[in-house]
Amino acid sequence: MKIDAILWDYDGTLVNSVPKNIDITKQILSVVAPRLTGVHLPKQLENEKDYHIANHQSKNWQDLYINYYGMTESEMLLAGTLWTEYQLKNLTPVALYSEIKETINQITLPQGICSQNSSENINQVLKKYNLSHKFNSIIGYDDIPSNMQKPSSFSGIKCLNQIFKTLKNKTIIYIGDHEGDIEFARNIENDITNDNKVISIAVKYSGAITNSWSYKPDFELESPKELLTMIKNYS
Repeated sequence: MKIDAILWDYDGTLVNSVPKNIDITKQILSVVAPRLTGVHLPKQLENEKDYHIANHQSKNWQDLYINYYGMTESEMLLAGTLWTEYQLKNLTPVALYSEIKETINQITLPQGICSQNSSENINQVLKKYNLSHKFNSIIGYDDIPSNMQKPSSFSGIKCLNQIFKTLKNKTIIYIGDHEGDIEFARNIENDITNDNKVISIAVKYSGAITNSWSYKPDFELESPKELLTMIKNYS
């Protein structure tokens, strides 16, 4: 069995975007839910450690906003419409994780990104690091309906349909840092037919702890370069 394509999550997998995401969320809260700013700021936005815990425990960004930040559903929906605008104008630096650029550049297979970040923002970061040419498809939260966000398979299938003319007998790797990413990979495999297989990988270099996850990954990576060995072993 050979690998036909690699799909990546973005935040916490390719880049450490936590400082930027915290800053953006605070700005958006000041617009859509000012009651949650100042002394009432959610503890998950006070430091990176608490943000990581909430992010890894939440099902998706909607769940994070409502059940961890304390936003109402209407506030959450409005915040979603502002995310791309605030992402693009926020100048907080976003750094690739160590070994990511070298790993991506050594992969000759088609690659895609399925993220709950903005695709326009992702494209800007890839351009900054001269990696745009390595990705055949990038699907962000603003490219799909709000009720089809991960862990729904919708964005993954859309990404694969942009990569392959015919989606049949393919073996795909999906890499993420969140339990929802593993559920996402399972949903893609369940929802596509024609004997396609999706291998799920959890990255641990950004702080994910998989012990308590109900959805278990097929493999775990301590560093990005371990992926190159895995691809070689499947060849």
